[in-house]
Amino acid sequence: MDWKIIFVTGGSRSGKSSFVIREATRCSGRKAFIATAEALDEEMRDRIRNHRLQRGDEWETCEEPVNLAATLSRLRDSHDVIVIDCLTIWLSNLLVREQLHDADRQTTEESMTAFIEALTELKDGPRPTSGGRRLYMVSNEVGMGIVPENRLARQFRDLAGTLNQKAAAAADQVYLVTAGIPVAIKS
Repeated sequence: MDWKIIFVTGGSRSGKSSFVIREATRCSGRKAFIATAEALDEEMRDRIRNHRLQRGDEWETCEEPVNLAATLSRLRDSHDVIVIDCLTIWLSNLLVREQLHDADRQTTEESMTAFIEALTELKDGPRPTSGGRRLYMVSNEVGMGIVPENRLARQFRDLAGTLNQKAAAAADQVYLVTAGIPVAIKS
């Protein structure tokens, strides 16, 4: 398998992203960071700026809030390490656009299917000549709380659960991060 796929999940602010960046930085080769968050306000712009500084110059940052499958397919041949942070923000972006009836975009479920197909293509690719490459995916575990009170929030929770299950199934390794401590749950 050309790509080793690592899926990392946990609660908000659990240390997922720090763990992934620490692990991915140890890898050699060309690195890409796919950021799904959008800088819609000053606080988010500050967060994004700080995250870029923490990653350093060895990372190419691709800001992609919606077209994740296409971006992954585009980067897979030119990079050795790819980090996607984060799948649940991407899912939220898709749902908001769908709610706004953006007819030029795929539906949320079509986008999720295209993304899982892109993961499958990575797994089924040619064998590496040496070392292999790595894809790290970060996602929030949102299904451990109460049942949300409104339809959109329940839809988000359900779709996030489905997306996380499919991403974990495609992954070679899965980690749950709690209080900054990564626990391997699939290896």
